[in-house]
Amino acid sequence: MTIQKLDGITFAQMVLSGAHHLSNNAQKIDALNVFPVPDGDTGTNMNLSITSGASEVKKQDSNSISIVADAFAKGLLMGARGNSGVILSQIFRGFSKGLEKKETVTVEDLAVAFESGVTAAYKAVMKPVEGTILTVAKDAASAAREHSGSLNNIVELMEIVVEEAKASLKRTPELLPVLKEVGVVDSGGQGLVTIYEGFLASLKGEKLPENNADIDMEDMVNAEHHKITQDFMDTSEIEFGYCTEFMVKFEEEKTSENPFSEEAFRNELSEHGDSLLVVSDDEIVKVHIHAEYPGACLTLGQQYGSLINMKIENMREQHTAIVGKNKKETPKEKSEYAIVTVAMGKGLKELLESLGATVVIEGGQTMNPSTKDITDAIKQANAKQVLILPNNKNIIMAADQAAELADEEVRVVPTKTIPQGISAMLAFHPEADIDMNKETMNEARQHVKTGQVTYAVRDTQIDGITIENGHFMGILDGKITSTNQDHFETVKLLLKEMIGEEDEILTILQGEDVKDEELNILVKYVEEAYEDIEIEVHKGNQPIYSYILSVE
Repeated sequence: MTIQKLDGITFAQMVLSGAHHLSNNAQKIDALNVFPVPDGDTGTNMNLSITSGASEVKKQDSNSISIVADAFAKGLLMGARGNSGVILSQIFRGFSKGLEKKETVTVEDLAVAFESGVTAAYKAVMKPVEGTILTVAKDAASAAREHSGSLNNIVELMEIVVEEAKASLKRTPELLPVLKEVGVVDSGGQGLVTIYEGFLASLKGEKLPENNADIDMEDMVNAEHHKITQDFMDTSEIEFGYCTEFMVKFEEEKTSENPFSEEAFRNELSEHGDSLLVVSDDEIVKVHIHAEYPGACLTLGQQYGSLINMKIENMREQHTAIVGKNKKETPKEKSEYAIVTVAMGKGLKELLESLGATVVIEGGQTMNPSTKDITDAIKQANAKQVLILPNNKNIIMAADQAAELADEEVRVVPTKTIPQGISAMLAFHPEADIDMNKETMNEARQHVKTGQVTYAVRDTQIDGITIENGHFMGILDGKITSTNQDHFETVKLLLKEMIGEEDEILTILQGEDVKDEELNILVKYVEEAYEDIEIEVHKGNQPIYSYILSVE
């Protein structure tokens, strides 16, 4: 097949094919996570991001490639989740700029667009790391540029892009030692290869493997659904505030230990909300529920497999917006300052609010908020100056992107953990200007040590530590320092790494699965083993991490 010029309709088909192929492979990409923790979410983040872009493309009926590419880039930008999603959005933002004002493009034009995408992505990352999605994008674009002068067939160019992207992906372990140690290729790079494979399949008219687990719940949800339009209903009357939809792709190692029963799962979920719908087949279960704490529902799902296609909507905000259309309200005057932060778990949300957070976005590991989620939170905060605390390294780039898009004065304090976020909030001064606050808060967050306790989801070896599937791990400031089959012993090993002679305060954030009796045993141990340490305890109710510890 020969395509000498690429138009908007053909490119739209490529985008939809790439998004579909990524969706079918999201779980495999999640599994490439370097750390064996239950939060491998690169595939999920990239899938949610490109789905947002594809949704905007579907709305276009133009045959102009520049218009379609621009819609794709804007959708990706607003839907970008996690570092991988943000980088992907920047790749196609630059790609779109390379196609500006063009109705159709030649081989050479397309090669230039791929290079423009790489330039934009590298600029967006403060410290680019080779052996990642950036390298794969760069190598594929370089190959396209190198061969474009001798080709006049778009299909052949895309074949070269895919071939070089795959070759570059195989080289990532040689460029990034941690990948070689763990024995995986870069997950973001794999995601980009998957998208490019979808592009090529569309150009060649080839069918990609179908997602047999694509259960249609649309009609059922619409019958039940969450668009509360009654003007006579008060927003405060909404008992379960978040419309939560997600899918769980079954994993044999989990279901063999914990066999899935649709009826039992439905009964478990029913305790957390209403308007519950559960549909399953041999490969997947799809859930719709109105819940007050979506994280608890997601955690229940994770006991059977990997989370995919998550969507959480704040129905109270939706209701307020709908009612507001029919009522003339005087706009509230903007406050001087607001703090927007991110946390998962009822206790953590309440703790951050008590420290002065204006808006706490539901999110964190496994559920990175999108750029749009953060821009919406900035608007909700209704302030002239807004400070954003991401509390997760995988949310910082989306926060930066949201700050750039905002009309308000917005600064991002790059907190990577909840303890860093707490420490930063304690340093906030309402009388200082926003840049001074960013500086002092950033300084404060660097003086706290963060420890996390979770479990391994696979056997691996990293940083010289051999980790077995199901064993517990102690993580100190992002680095796995200890592992043990016994939970309490793991916590003790982590504390030994964390607490030094000069340290004075240990804060313990209790996870949702930790019983009070276990917590009391831990507190007693710390009191005896570290006599000079003052202990603070809070119910965090966070999923995934049984304990989040901070030492100052």
